[in-house]
Amino acid sequence: MFGHDDKVSHTRLMAVQYIILVVFLILAYGLWSLQVMQSDKYANLAEKNRIRTVDILAPRGKILDREGRVIVDNYPSFSALLLRDSARDLYADADLIARGLHMEPGEVKERIRKFASMPQYKPIFLKDDITPNELAFIESHRNELPELDTIMAHRRLYPRKGFMAHLVGYVGEVSEDMLNQPQWEFYSPGDVVGKSGVELQYNQSLMGKNGSRRDLVNSRGREVSRLDETPAVPGKPLKLTLDVDLQIAAEEALEGKNGAVVAMDPRTGEILAMVSRPTFNPNNFAIRISRDDWNKLVNDENHPLLNKAIQAQLAPGSVFKIIMATAGLQEGVAQTLHVNCGGGATFYGRYFKCWVMGEHRVHGPVEIRKAIYQSCDVFFYTLAEKLGIDRIAKYATMLGLGQKTGIDLPQEVSGVMPSEQWKIRNFKQKWYAGETISVGIGQGAVATTPIQLARAIGGIASAGVLHRPRVAFPQEMPPNVVPAVNPNDEVVKVPIDPQNWQLITDAMADVVSPIGTANSAHLQGIDFAGKTGSAQTISNVAKARLARGKADFKDNGWFVGVEPRRNPEIVVTTLLEEGEHGYLAARVASQVIKAYVEKQRRQPSKMAGQKGPVEIGAVWNAPDEHNDGNQTLHAGRFVVDVPRKTVPLATAAPGMN
Repeated sequence: MFGHDDKVSHTRLMAVQYIILVVFLILAYGLWSLQVMQSDKYANLAEKNRIRTVDILAPRGKILDREGRVIVDNYPSFSALLLRDSARDLYADADLIARGLHMEPGEVKERIRKFASMPQYKPIFLKDDITPNELAFIESHRNELPELDTIMAHRRLYPRKGFMAHLVGYVGEVSEDMLNQPQWEFYSPGDVVGKSGVELQYNQSLMGKNGSRRDLVNSRGREVSRLDETPAVPGKPLKLTLDVDLQIAAEEALEGKNGAVVAMDPRTGEILAMVSRPTFNPNNFAIRISRDDWNKLVNDENHPLLNKAIQAQLAPGSVFKIIMATAGLQEGVAQTLHVNCGGGATFYGRYFKCWVMGEHRVHGPVEIRKAIYQSCDVFFYTLAEKLGIDRIAKYATMLGLGQKTGIDLPQEVSGVMPSEQWKIRNFKQKWYAGETISVGIGQGAVATTPIQLARAIGGIASAGVLHRPRVAFPQEMPPNVVPAVNPNDEVVKVPIDPQNWQLITDAMADVVSPIGTANSAHLQGIDFAGKTGSAQTISNVAKARLARGKADFKDNGWFVGVEPRRNPEIVVTTLLEEGEHGYLAARVASQVIKAYVEKQRRQPSKMAGQKGPVEIGAVWNAPDEHNDGNQTLHAGRFVVDVPRKTVPLATAAPGMN
């Protein structure tokens, strides 16, 4: 019935059998691989499908003042999360999610795109500090939008009205640029970190460590039960050297003005108050600042985000004359220098005016002490000519000008202290002797910060002992977060002859007396001393060329004050941008000094109830062997032994501290 050609050949039959065998072998290998070789892998994947890990965010540590009063706290809030461990098309749900959370659909999609490279099990922080209505939307759409969830977070709560904003700083979500930097490599997108001030400087200690919990979920992603939980470790509290009472006094004194105030204990370098104006509201950053608000801040010509206490590099004006006096006396030049101020003088073919010309008067005969309390420019022009730029730069550099102080705050600037080498290095030009004249009164290329002047003048009043400024107590910080600083920079000693020290500090006390440039800042019964300064913001030639009115480009006003005049307990630097006159800055500083002294007088004596050695300060009148037996005010510190457990409170004679 069939021909020979219709039969299947033996060869073809064998080929089909071998193909079927190979297919079965492949299937068998695949089955064995799935069930044996990769059983753990797929078991873990199955586990992840029914077990979800949720982060528990650690609250940041509180920030306290030196007396333990809370400056920065936290408050509980809810954040909306977008879970990505399901098969949902997140982009398809973006419009509905955006409507419910009052967001733009493009913003939701941008967040999804930004976090696309992260592991799928890590959720996306979609919106922080959601409202009760937005929380209700998430709860009511659990079935429709199983990828939406919430997490409880602790948000930063800062003082109102920008109080202490520049020093404390603010927090924000870690940016993509930050994640590319070594110090942030272990952080993840969405983490909230310090962005400025203390929040940035001590971020590692303040952040704490997040915990987690494991939830059992069904096929729709809904939680069925909770398996276990690893609690979060809160961040460590940080105690600052700041005194809230003194900070309030400084903020009120600077209210309505642009500039900065720094109050420091020159005996330790502890910052007692720090203000910069204008300020900003760090609470706007605690959640997520809007683009419009950010642009307003960065484009404001008054630079509200700039901490002017450590970042304003400006000519110090006549405050620099204290550095000049120190250099001149130590070099043996100023003691015998006498000039006659006729309102100005000629140096190297150019006439330099004294500031009194603006008041149509002259200083007349001037020696070093009068030159300080009357701030005679002609005297310091002459002194600068005799010293030369390199000797001036030598003492200014020893006193910390033209270099960072090392304060434990980020983005401090170094300022400028010119010298011959500085000009060659930066401009490839030689230094001309005529340039030294302007430097002698703190103008020209000299640029300092308020914190530098506080450290330098406070150090001079402390007989040449300069401490590195700090805003946190290092003994309370973990070793790995204390800023790495050369121990040799903690305390710097500049040799100052005792006679020179006494002359300078006595002249500084005269500045706030009836014969000084800041007589209106005098504090009755307080051993207050300091130095005023006014510095041009633009040259007179440039001002004339721009043809602006007199109201533009006003001088900056400076003042650095100490209490008491020798071995002071506090030094205050005030900068008033376009404040015109140093005596106006002195009034601001005097309010801070007064608040400090009044608080100290209200406190019980540290000797009460104490036994053993106690350090005390004293001020007394005694004959001066160098002044024909006349009475001269002296000051000093002594260590005395308190033999009993209880001693009566000490009181001072009227008018004495």
